[in-house]
Amino acid sequence: MSASSSIGQLPHSSSGMSHSEWVLNSGASHHMSPDSLSFTSVSPLSLIPVITADGTPMPLAGVSSVVTPHLSLSNVYLIPKLKLNLASVGQIYDSGDYLVMFSGFFCCVQDLQSQKLIEIGHRENVLYILDELKVSVDAAAATTTVDLSSFRLSLSSFSFYLWHSCLGHVSSSRLRFLASTGALENLKTCDISYCNGCKLTKFSTLPFNRSISVSSSPFDLIHSDVWGPFPVATKGEFQYYVSFIDDHTRYCWVYLMKHRSEFFEIYAAFRALIKPQHSAVIKCFRCDLGGEYTSNKFFQLLALDRTIHQTSCIDTPEQNGVAERKHRHIVETAHSLLLYAFVPNEF
Repeated sequence: MSASSSIGQLPHSSSGMSHSEWVLNSGASHHMSPDSLSFTSVSPLSLIPVITADGTPMPLAGVSSVVTPHLSLSNVYLIPKLKLNLASVGQIYDSGDYLVMFSGFFCCVQDLQSQKLIEIGHRENVLYILDELKVSVDAAAATTTVDLSSFRLSLSSFSFYLWHSCLGHVSSSRLRFLASTGALENLKTCDISYCNGCKLTKFSTLPFNRSISVSSSPFDLIHSDVWGPFPVATKGEFQYYVSFIDDHTRYCWVYLMKHRSEFFEIYAAFRALIKPQHSAVIKCFRCDLGGEYTSNKFFQLLALDRTIHQTSCIDTPEQNGVAERKHRHIVETAHSLLLYAFVPNEF
């Protein structure tokens, strides 16, 4: 903008739109709105003409931020004679490191640093209407000389994070040690668990959402997994075991096996135990994609009881987390007992 701002040509049908709707527009030089009620506070400006595509001037009443339940924009022009709200693509780019995308059916804005979508919208005729957009970066923050976007900083933690970055994102324990020796002067230690740089490069895998659902009755859901082979066979020459965990009670049954092929007979015996003792059938059986769980005769046995068969994805043990955590508990308990008693592993 030099002496004036500009607005691209819009269809005449847009004049009937609601003041709560915003149009994502690449022809507008600034965010613009005629709705003074949506502004937080308006700062008056010297008279600057806003010129439409056909050369018609519109008076500018002021500039401020617009905050609604679904939209947050800064430096928005208040133009009372405007017929609709315009979100400027150029100003969105200037507000931060964003990517604006259009398709034949929708539009979206992505934050390239966090890789998250901050805006989604839909197409109505030839216009793209915003459903949600929150861009609240002030000009002062955009022109700061130090990029602190990877951290959640307070004034007290700034020096600690700065040393953490300068030393190649060194671990918190090492940084505390250096601070204790006085090598970093009077440095106050802080938590660096929110460093996005460390999260993205040092984590071997992304966090997996933990399930909080619990079945309402016993045997509504059974978790299962086969563990082994153990390098040292037991006195009975067992190298495997299979576990069955009830999701409701978390009661666990463990059966030792010499070979994985014994699983089908063990499951048939476990199934036969449940029916007369608990007057129940397994409604859902959750496991991984091991060969013992994908055999035809196992499928037929599940179909006989109308049991739903749920399997985890390949190389995703987190989806069978109950059985995996039980494995760790069983193995660690057994190792602890053996080591404490000073007996060989075959016991």
